[in-house]
Amino acid sequence: MNLPNKLTIARILLIPVFIVLVAIPSHTSISLLGSQIPVLQLLATLVFAIASFTDYLDGVIARKYNLVTNFGKFADPMADKMLVMTAFISLVSLNLAPAWVVSIIVCRELAVTGLRILLVTDGEVMAAAWPGKIKTATQMLAIIFLLLDDLPVKSLGFPLGTILLYICLFFTIYSGVDYFVKNKHVFSDSF
Repeated sequence: MNLPNKLTIARILLIPVFIVLVAIPSHTSISLLGSQIPVLQLLATLVFAIASFTDYLDGVIARKYNLVTNFGKFADPMADKMLVMTAFISLVSLNLAPAWVVSIIVCRELAVTGLRILLVTDGEVMAAAWPGKIKTATQMLAIIFLLLDDLPVKSLGFPLGTILLYICLFFTIYSGVDYFVKNKHVFSDSF
């Protein structure tokens, strides 16, 4: 198994670690930049950030060294969706994100995954487009800043995590519509 695939598997294995850290009530907090952050929530944020970085790293390594595999084509986007959806659902449980926003994000992720499956069935591959890449980046940053209670920018007086959440919501919808419009031929036999 090559390094990018090992990084993808590591990302998948970090998901239950993240879940446990978020789910266990933390009775101890750390004071960071004037805010109290529960220790386990801080550790969950670190685990999420490391897992998110493996997404970037495995892609760079796979492309640079021509280590693209069918397993990677399947597992990498699946691992990303599993990580992000788990984190967003956790944010709702912690009252750090509105359920309606997370519902839209989760529904889009499931719909696009279904579209990818239909395309693969027809022998096509749907590559990630720029709106989707922006969506992923803003999702991961929003999750990190929301888990950290907007540190280190909280002192500036604007809710960066919430702003990023709504930016990612916009790109979630935009990129989802874009993928379906560009691949509408998959449904040509349905109408």
